[in-house]
Amino acid sequence: MPLSDPSQNSTQSVRPELAWPVLTADMVNRLRRYGREETVQAGTALFRRGERDAELFVVLTGKIEVIAENLEEAGTVIAEIKEMQFTGELNLLTSNPALSDGVAACESTILRVSRTDLRRLMRAEADIANMVMQAAIWRRVAMLSGGPSGVTLLGKRDSADTVLLLRFLGLNRYPHRFVDLSETASSLNTLQDGLGVSLPAVVYPDGKTVHISSVTALADELGIGFLPDCDMKYDLIVAGAGPAGLSAAVYAASEGLSVLVLEALASGGQAGWSSKIENYLGFPTGVSGFELAGRAEAQALKFGAGFAIPQQAIGIERAEACWLVRLSDTTCVYARALVIATGARYRRLDIADYERFENRGIYYAATGLEAQLCRQRPVVVVGGGNSAGQAAVFLSSFCAQVHLVLRRESLASTMSQYLISRIENAANIFLHACSEVVALKGHESLEEASWEHSHTRERQTLAIGGLFVMIGAGPNTEWLRGSLDLDEKRFIRTGQHATPINSRFGTSSAGVFAVGDVRSGSLKRVASAVGEGSVAISEVQEYLALTS
Repeated sequence: MPLSDPSQNSTQSVRPELAWPVLTADMVNRLRRYGREETVQAGTALFRRGERDAELFVVLTGKIEVIAENLEEAGTVIAEIKEMQFTGELNLLTSNPALSDGVAACESTILRVSRTDLRRLMRAEADIANMVMQAAIWRRVAMLSGGPSGVTLLGKRDSADTVLLLRFLGLNRYPHRFVDLSETASSLNTLQDGLGVSLPAVVYPDGKTVHISSVTALADELGIGFLPDCDMKYDLIVAGAGPAGLSAAVYAASEGLSVLVLEALASGGQAGWSSKIENYLGFPTGVSGFELAGRAEAQALKFGAGFAIPQQAIGIERAEACWLVRLSDTTCVYARALVIATGARYRRLDIADYERFENRGIYYAATGLEAQLCRQRPVVVVGGGNSAGQAAVFLSSFCAQVHLVLRRESLASTMSQYLISRIENAANIFLHACSEVVALKGHESLEEASWEHSHTRERQTLAIGGLFVMIGAGPNTEWLRGSLDLDEKRFIRTGQHATPINSRFGTSSAGVFAVGDVRSGSLKRVASAVGEGSVAISEVQEYLALTS
């Protein structure tokens, strides 16, 4: 059956007036500086599904039909671009393939704007750039909210590989449908023989089916992600696309620096997995980490930053007058300066069979995907911080019961009061203080958890749909050992004045800066990370000016 993610399939209703705006006469006149006018005949294909670097088309007279399809719907017109309107969605700002076809519905006069000229336009024409950006975002929201487009993922909900692929597609806002094939082994064997491939698999609208073995294979198959130029020397490479890295990318790109962002899974980092952040300035009703990350990534793309996803930095070394960054695919990229914003890795429980159940019932985030996987069943959340509190409150709307297990005697010293109040007033959230999870059971996936009171040794065992582990995180710095000075807990030391400037975020190596959770002494808050990322760019600029 189809499985959707309510928190990621658009947290807002599509607004047609924002998705399909009409340009003013003045805007069209200014757009003429960046494009060339053409007359095309009915049926002329202006862009095709799978085409990279599709251009922007403005309709002067006539009409363009945007056509998409999936397994259930073939050749459906999902939009009509009329006079004084323009084509394109988020793929306009990346090198990702187009998700639909664009065909002239009748003889039409159009203005064709190349990618190079579009980048110039986005920097020079603020009002037009904002309209294009706004439309691109809302058109992708429309694609995610249903209808034809994207691919179909076939797999089993209790498969770790399938869950990882679903998470990658969802967090990267790639339109998709999931069909859960959790059947008996014999049925699966019959299905796989019929398809000719093993699960998990991606099915294209034309019926082509491809077995997918990993997130990297999926990204390669779908053409997702910016391909970095290995011959170019970037002004700045940002390793990590959490709040700190995204902030650094936005501010650096807006200052005209050439910026490449490296990220292993998707923009947002740990914050991107948060169901709702309610104490972030400027969002009185709260904002999901997914939405915040999406807006920040779009903002960085608007200013020209490139995002290489999934692409992980695995090492750095000095190379003459710049830095070389070794990537997980064995290639290398070069930059005059680096910002390290790789955040932290989730801590694990030290109990038997733990690793066997990761992504098979054990999760580190509570988004709509995990909520659907555990729907209407009891779940356990381990931890006493804000992340655990947010998860418990969010999951209580989907799951039969939420059992919050923590080592401390109370939540008072580790969790914000607004979350404590909500937990206390939720009828289906149960608090288990002074307790630890001690045993896990299950066959292919986690089915049962036991926890024990540290004083009475009383043990409780419960059949559950999921275990959410939120007990903090350690720094993601293993790849930097021997390259930068780390503290006793392996966080990056900063402010050592190793650069030619008086730097708060400079590390032990000149030209390398660290921001956010990965930095020793940082305050582990979203707002703090955003602030560090933005302020660090002033130090990067000063360094580049002194070393150019």
